[in-house]
Amino acid sequence: MAETRFTRDHEWVRLEDDGTLTVGITDHAQEAMGDIVFVELPVVDREVVEGESVATVESTKAANDVYAPISGRVAETNEIIAEDPGLINRDPTGEGWFYRLEPADDDENFESLMDEEAYEAFLETL
Repeated sequence: MAETRFTRDHEWVRLEDDGTLTVGITDHAQEAMGDIVFVELPVVDREVVEGESVATVESTKAANDVYAPISGRVAETNEIIAEDPGLINRDPTGEGWFYRLEPADDDENFESLMDEEAYEAFLETL
């Protein structure tokens, strides 16, 4: 099973077998946002820097950015959520993913992101 990590901005990041990272928003984030009605995805091949806004998600409550967990190149986007943004509410950590990222460096520290236990502890502080 692929390893999943989390950011303080409520993104989940799954390390795939091919070394790419799949990025989406957590169940906590989608729940806080309410009904998601629009998604703006990044352009494929865009170079991104860790912490940079990469995508935008809008709900009936607010608009929020989705950030790059590490630096790299956008390898693929999930066009299905652009046409059906509600998929993010229905399956945020599965089919509701946003984009796949090819890390800039093999040694960039995926391990520095929070594991599930650390993320749950982080949520307790909010």
